[in-house]
Order: sequence, then C-alpha cells, then structure tokens
Amino acid sequence: MQAKQVVKSAFSMPLSSPAYPRGPYRFINREFLIITYRTDPALLRELVPEPLQPAGDTAKFEFIRMPDSTGFGDYTESGQVVPVTYKGKPGTYQVAMFLDDEAPLAGGREIWGFPKKLAKPRLVVESDTLLGTLDYGSVRVASGTMGYKHKVLDTEQVRKSLLAANYLLKIIPDVDCTPRICELVTYNLEDVVVKGAWTGPAALELHAHALAPVASLPVLEVLSSVHLVSDLTLGLGRVVHDYLK
Repeated sequence: MQAKQVVKSAFSMPLSSPAYPRGPYRFINREFLIITYRTDPALLRELVPEPLQPAGDTAKFEFIRMPDSTGFGDYTESGQVVPVTYKGKPGTYQVAMFLDDEAPLAGGREIWGFPKKLAKPRLVVESDTLLGTLDYGSVRVASGTMGYKHKVLDTEQVRKSLLAANYLLKIIPDVDCTPRICELVTYNLEDVVVKGAWTGPAALELHAHALAPVASLPVLEVLSSVHLVSDLTLGLGRVVHDYLK
C-alpha cells in the first residue's frame, strides 16, 4: 500500500478493518436512568479540570440502554457526570463511563475522548422498579433504583436539558508515553426527540473499586431522578482548550 493510500484510508484502527464506521451516529429508543445526588464539593474540585468549574455540589449517575445505534449496535452504558460551567456557561463533564461493546468503546475514546472502560452495566425493569447496575468484572460497583413511571415529566423541558454542552478530557499518548493529545473537547446532542419522561422515588449505592472508583464522589443525598426514552444524534466534537499549548 502506498503512503498516500494509507493517509486516504486512515480513519480508525486497525487500518484494514476499522473498529467502527464513520458517523453520523444516530440512536433510536435510547433509554436513560439519571440519578442526581449531592456529594463532597472538595472532591468535585479535585476531579474537574480547569478551565471547567464545578457548578455546585452535585453529581449524576447514569444508566443508559442503547438498543439501536448506527454503527455501534446494541449495548448498555453507565457513567458519572458532573454539572460544570465553562466561561460562565452551564454544561456537564464526563468523569467516567463503562460499557459492554467494543465499537462504541473504541470510537468514543478515539474520536471525542470519552473516558470509557469495558464493564457490565444493565438497565432493566423488575416488577415495579427501574433497576440500573454496574459490575466491573464480578464486583458490583453501582446500583440505582427508581419507582417505575410514578410521575410524568414535561418532555420539552427534558429535551432542552439534553441540549446543554458536554465536556470531555481527551488524552492520547505518544509512542514514548508522553501526551501527544491533551485537549478539552465539547460536543452536543442533536436532533433530540424525547418520547417519554418520568420521575419517581430513587436510591443510589456506589461501592469502592480500585479500577472503577465511582465511589470517590460519595452519595450524600439523592436529590432527583429521571427516566426517559429518546431518539438523538451524537454530534461530533470540537476542541475548546489545548493543554499542551
């Protein structure tokens, strides 16, 4: 293969069989359980990189079912998110994400810089309860529950909340293990349609784990919960801060 052909073909690794296709990436019937809780503000400040600033003392834990996603297939994801501000404007910062599918794991890390690791999240309905769990190997590290569809929420308000800016710290090492890319990236969800949204009583437990330290932002008080079903497109990212310049 000639050098110019390598450059033309290069998109994802491996060159001869990329781990995921080019976007756009559309998600159909994407289902969320989002539990918002109060945590230690000092620990938030330690985790959130400048120039982002924590927006108060809250964090969110998410369990997400994605049964139909362009190029990525059918998978489940779980993650920890912190409300932040950037230059005074509100957004969210992704602290950690865990999922069970190679294509979105590789694509999320390489394209946007999502902090993804391989694990075993679940989101299911058990009788009258919506249950989200996250296992890292054989160890349960997170468990969230919510009363199933106790109260209907305004879908337009929920849709607007999904349009806020999201921030990621993208880190790609050089061949000598020094950082080649270290950037603050932002992205937005696009063409969002909320098909239903509900709330109810909720509980969240986080457990200590050396390689999945979600409990480093402890649950002091559960504040709210949202269960929603939506169609949306994952917008591509743009760099807002380069830490190496």
